[in-house]
Amino acid sequence: MPIKIYTGNLLRKRFVYSIIVALFLSVAALTVHAEKNDPSIDNIAIINGSVITREEFNREIDQVKQKILQRGQEISPTQLEDIGNKILENLIDLELLFQESHNNGIKVEKEKIDSQIKALKQKLPNNAEFEKLLTELKLSESALKLKIKKGIAIQELVETRISQKIKISDKETKVFYDTNPDFFKQPEQVKASHILIKVAPDADELTKSEAKQKLRQIQQKLNKGEEFATLAKEFSEGPSKTNGGDLGYFQRGQMVKPFEDAAFALKPEKVSNIVETQFGYHLIKVVDKKPEKTIPYEDVKDNLVQHLKQEKTKQKVKLYIQTLREKAKIEKFL
Repeated sequence: MPIKIYTGNLLRKRFVYSIIVALFLSVAALTVHAEKNDPSIDNIAIINGSVITREEFNREIDQVKQKILQRGQEISPTQLEDIGNKILENLIDLELLFQESHNNGIKVEKEKIDSQIKALKQKLPNNAEFEKLLTELKLSESALKLKIKKGIAIQELVETRISQKIKISDKETKVFYDTNPDFFKQPEQVKASHILIKVAPDADELTKSEAKQKLRQIQQKLNKGEEFATLAKEFSEGPSKTNGGDLGYFQRGQMVKPFEDAAFALKPEKVSNIVETQFGYHLIKVVDKKPEKTIPYEDVKDNLVQHLKQEKTKQKVKLYIQTLREKAKIEKFL
């Protein structure tokens, strides 16, 4: 399946931040300054005198394990060891970048940290949910602020030392466009709405018959001139009912096959007969169709600049970290 090449305009700061997220599992390592043999600190690593604690390391491990388990997958001891090693290396890399941001005189204003905390809280229904989030992450608010501070400092370091110096020429974007034609193919798309009457796959014949009869009555209303969207809002049992059954545009492979086959076979403004899927029974109305096409170069040129810049920045950040590692004193106790 073709990949999408960064549709939409990306702000520079958001773009660089996405690089940091893509490169590393964590936002930043929580560190304290301590002597190697300090018995009060349970160390996992010391980087130029700054300690990454086992508590922080375990927190990162737990978050990754939880995501894997949520997908229904098991983790073998060998996989867990591999995950742990990668997390430790990521934490070391982030600490080195944070130290380098300090060496370059980068300071993070309190207002920037507070602004991000405020933005996070605004995405949650209330303060209780914010506290719940902190509990799930095993973080205090002050520890979260420290993470944000380090993330901002690293972001600014990458911007000023690497990203701003990278220029992408028209020739580079055109060569990429010409040599990767499949990336820019937009498959045939259908814009459709539906009315769903839910029926469980193992329902008895009487239940199925009643559901079909309900849809037949809706069909009669449509035949008398009533609006599809109005009927969807009134009768549909799917989540799209609030939008009049509107499912937006979709391509093949995004819907269950019986629904997809019926939708792509219809002409615009036509309504299907009753279609059975694993979710129940549907009436489908096709609103619009878009044939397969290749997106013109000029339409993706700006996004290609961002894509190629991101790829170059990733490579240069890795090389930059390697130079920091070569001159750093790194002790690991995993």
